Amino acid sequence: MRKSLTVALVAVCALGGAALGILFTPADADAPKTPWKITGQLEEACSCSAACPCWFGSKPTRMACGGGQFLFIEKGTYGKVKLDGLAIGAMGKSPDGKSMMESFGNWDFNYYYIDEKANPEQREALKALARTVMTPGASPQGKEEVRIVPLTRTITGKEHKISLGKYGEFSGHLIDGGMGGEVKITNPPGADPLHKEYSQGLTTMLAYNDAGQSWNYEGSNYMYGTFTITSEEYEKFAAGLAQKMAGMKKE
Repeated sequence: MRKSLTVALVAVCALGGAALGILFTPADADAPKTPWKITGQLEEACSCSAACPCWFGSKPTRMACGGGQFLFIEKGTYGKVKLDGLAIGAMGKSPDGKSMMESFGNWDFNYYYIDEKANPEQREALKALARTVMTPGASPQGKEEVRIVPLTRTITGKEHKISLGKYGEFSGHLIDGGMGGEVKITNPPGADPLHKEYSQGLTTMLAYNDAGQSWNYEGSNYMYGTFTITSEEYEKFAAGLAQKMAGMKKE
């Protein structure tokens, strides 16, 4: 019998640093799993100075780390539901004095944003996908909400501007490396399949006014990446992480 998996993001403080991964725990043993695959671009920004130290298990550069990640799906399926041209996002914030990783499960909030262009069936698929790859379980019960909003992206030259409707927006651009070309970060300690490699940049602005927040930052952390990820890849990653955690417990 195949067991379905409930997704929880966990911080693993070892393995040469703090590693952020996806841990799958058994639940609803008889429920079938839905296969999925998406290809697109990651747009991410937060209040920390670049590069965000949370990915390396370090303290945020401000009192807390607050920000979000958005996936613009070029081509995708969730079961038989097509997701081409749609987007999902999540915004969250760590408690003061804590990194995103060490405070996982106790974030001040974790809100999901679903593309309003999606039809009802697609919206349900996007919600399920967001709760698989975008920090599920990061905040306590009652501090997670879902919004249906216009998610848009405008690219003008090197500047990428992402809007989540009335709740906020951010704009960022990549920075040049000392030897030319983009600054790429590969396999940071907190890497998961979505963040195994990304390009580093700076925000021009980051504004957010949901979840009782009122942010207005500039010159902070911005990240851009491309991805092709699948349900199978996430299951394999989770299984490997579970093995590492089991080994750590025995030591």
